[in-house]
Amino acid sequence: MGLTKEEIKQKIKEENVKFIRLQFTDLLGTIKNVEIPLGQIDKALDNQMVFDGSSIEGFVRIEESDMKLYPDLDTFVVFPWTSEKGKVARFICDIYNTDGTPFEGCPRYNLKRNLKKAEEMGFTAFNIGTEPEFFLFKLDEKGDPSLELNDKGGYFDLAPTDLGENCRRDIVLELEEMGFEIEASHHEVAPGQHEIDFKYSDAIKHADDIQTFKLVVKTIARKHGLHATFMPKPLFGVNGSGMHCNMSLFKGKTNTFLDENGPLELSKTAYQFIAGILKHALAFTAVTNPTVNSYKRLVPGYEAPCYVAWSGSNRSPLIRVPASRGLSTRVEVRSVDPAANPYLALAVLLASGLDGIENNLDAPKAVDRNIYVMDKEEREASGIQDLPATLFDALQQLSRDEIVVNSLGEHLFEHFIESKEIEWDMFRTQVHPWEREQYIQAY
Repeated sequence: MGLTKEEIKQKIKEENVKFIRLQFTDLLGTIKNVEIPLGQIDKALDNQMVFDGSSIEGFVRIEESDMKLYPDLDTFVVFPWTSEKGKVARFICDIYNTDGTPFEGCPRYNLKRNLKKAEEMGFTAFNIGTEPEFFLFKLDEKGDPSLELNDKGGYFDLAPTDLGENCRRDIVLELEEMGFEIEASHHEVAPGQHEIDFKYSDAIKHADDIQTFKLVVKTIARKHGLHATFMPKPLFGVNGSGMHCNMSLFKGKTNTFLDENGPLELSKTAYQFIAGILKHALAFTAVTNPTVNSYKRLVPGYEAPCYVAWSGSNRSPLIRVPASRGLSTRVEVRSVDPAANPYLALAVLLASGLDGIENNLDAPKAVDRNIYVMDKEEREASGIQDLPATLFDALQQLSRDEIVVNSLGEHLFEHFIESKEIEWDMFRTQVHPWEREQYIQAY
């Protein structure tokens, strides 16, 4: 359990905290915060901090702009890297309307709403483990990100090839000081690409942790003269960055995905969950892969899945079932990328899986061969669909799927579609360097 209000105030005193950040996440997954001086702490702890919601992406219009921040006391943490003259601490907040009702456009509240549905179906925990990957680029003389990578390392490489090692080590130390349990940290496949894995936890805590993780990675990278980016595909011709999502549903201390006597030691519940994910994959992709750039990663040949199928071992389909069993039995969705808003991504994945359980769906046969080498006819014969090829295609698929739309709720869905249609239109009407290279002399 977290600290009480009195214990928090005591810790603020002991740690020489001078500022408090009330942090929350907007529609697009960007971390926002309202910083308050210590004198306002009682007001904040009593849920009385009001801010203007009209200036936040996907929140509200000017005429209904006042919103309240409700700090979650369990998320109190002091940022270790802040100044000795006075540290900064933070709470992650839920957004409420001024009448005390939860704000339906708050991504964190929306995930809680979906978890309530799981609870009504008898599940006590939706456990998540993610693997967010990122690239480190050098900063130029103006302090802006360049396209120069910080190393030429490859998968699991060590120094001197992996020059990001010291930065990565510092990130791990900062995270551990903030209470993270780090399981592994290593260089990824592409030059300049890194991964740090932290312990699985329940969905709300894990989404909070992803947001904190991104903040720490970016902050510490900058101290090393580097820019960390979670952009899905920053460079052509090398692997993009994914955020594989490992999921399991628990009832008390029992992992409902395990059945020691079932095929692959998976339970009926696990197969139904897989079936639900596959059924809704085309629709939830707009949320789990939310940028124009996301679709540059979902192409054959770079370890990112682009086909809707599952397997117990093969890494080319959308869903893999890692080898661990017992309490670690889990389903891994490999398409998700780190540009996704974690609260929304986990909400749509959960709703998709629960639909499979609720409607007793049957999972198709596992595909245990490399889908990348199958041609279109073979894929169609095996019932394997392609994931959407562009953000535009994904938005159309999303709009047609009632389960996924409902998992977002009306407010978030409408604002998400509106924001992403603008993004697609800006991209569609822009003239890109590739076009000039191809056509300016040819025509």
